[in-house]
Amino acid sequence: MLKINMFSTATKVKGQGVGSAYLELMQLLKTNFPTEFEVRVNHYQASDISHYHTINPTFYLSTFMKNRGRKIGYVHFLPETLRGSLKLPTPIRQLVDRYVIAFYRRMDQIVVVNPTFIPKLARYGIPKERIKYIPNFVSRTEFYPAAPDEKTDLRRKHGYASHAFTVICTGQVQTRKGVLDFAKLARDNPDYQFIWVGGFSFGPMTAGYHELSQLVENPPANLSFPGILDRAQLREYYQLADVFLLPSYNELFPMSVLEAYACGLPVVLRDLELYREILAGNYLAAKDVVAMGTQLHRLASDDSQYQAACQRARVVSDEYSEAHLAQIWHDFYCQQAALSTSRKDHT
Repeated sequence: MLKINMFSTATKVKGQGVGSAYLELMQLLKTNFPTEFEVRVNHYQASDISHYHTINPTFYLSTFMKNRGRKIGYVHFLPETLRGSLKLPTPIRQLVDRYVIAFYRRMDQIVVVNPTFIPKLARYGIPKERIKYIPNFVSRTEFYPAAPDEKTDLRRKHGYASHAFTVICTGQVQTRKGVLDFAKLARDNPDYQFIWVGGFSFGPMTAGYHELSQLVENPPANLSFPGILDRAQLREYYQLADVFLLPSYNELFPMSVLEAYACGLPVVLRDLELYREILAGNYLAAKDVVAMGTQLHRLASDDSQYQAACQRARVVSDEYSEAHLAQIWHDFYCQQAALSTSRKDHT
């Protein structure tokens, strides 16, 4: 049985995608390969593979220990993406930037959730042959569409109008996520309901915290911020919505988009390079707030366009499902373990 040690504190900070991705992978391995992989969390015994999900200093020190096996780094962010999420004094930010790259360089193999990260990591001195793209995925046992009558019941349960066109976004409340644009859309479209599920996972360190906290406390009448929810509650909010809209200016591979697809929602996204590569046109692109409003109006008024967007959601949901990714992760771990064994045989 292959011994895999997961190093992670991803679930300690609620309401952020790294934790969701970690939980999805753990559940995938437990469900699909219970007799092939022995998975432990934050143990320092000998292992065939050490998979690092977060970059804690204690985990960094562990990379110098013997019997760690093949060291795998799961890259969910780069220094430049952190800058848009956290507000840090310049000397501390520079130190964090150097540490992040030093951690990644300690890995035998890097896994990125975003293919556009590959050339960026290469510019930091990490050889491309040590970087592999494996996308995020979502379990359809946890995220799935609701029947029309269930949608109505969920709206009533959570205090939303039964017949109003409802737009949802989920994620941390950060400037780079486009929260201010989401609020502008709400002001410009008073007949629609807007919901942003998420909060300040990193508190006052969050970029734009002062302005955004004022918005959360005093939103437009048709915009609500339910806060950070557990996964079961989060699913219900996707299910009660009509469309998912993410106005983010800078993204990795957001779990929220995959969760929305799994729940059968049409998806509207800012027109970023990342999405063109990984979603292959199965979303409605918008370059700015005006274009986002136009896409919403089309979906709200034209049922044929709405149904076509729902069909595209089903296509993406199949591609990024647990069933599809299970074999990819199985093969990857087995290949990495073989490389670790081969290296031992030659030392």
